[in-house]
Amino acid sequence: MPDDRKAAREQSRSTARDERARTRLALDTDDERYLPLRDKGPQRRYVRQFVDARFNLGEFLMIAALVFVVLSFFQSLAVQGAILTAFWVLIIAVVLDVLLMRRKLRKKLTEKFGAPNQGDLWYATTRAMQIRRLRLPKPQVRRGQYPA
Repeated sequence: MPDDRKAAREQSRSTARDERARTRLALDTDDERYLPLRDKGPQRRYVRQFVDARFNLGEFLMIAALVFVVLSFFQSLAVQGAILTAFWVLIIAVVLDVLLMRRKLRKKLTEKFGAPNQGDLWYATTRAMQIRRLRLPKPQVRRGQYPA
């Protein structure tokens, strides 16, 4: 550690910058050594692969919400009612999709790793709600390519 405070601060910033770059690269390549703690471990890798392999309705929820907001500017009450009804149907479908995914994932995790913890299932839920292209760590499997 340098004796000069300015040099010590610069060295600290440089170390932090290098650590962030390593973590960012790990999020892109799924390198287990440098992933954040929340993403580490064989169970989390399995959960990521399981979620990324399936088609999730939740990933389209934000896009649909934006479309519904734009369409809601129409003055017709009939159009607004239809839009609101369609949005609620989509929300219910997303909730059912997530519940079915959690049920199937719990069964798979129990077979492979023993009883899953609640954190793994919540991790899967939040990942399923994200747009696929924006997920971090980046998806490493294609749709339909479920983990063994």
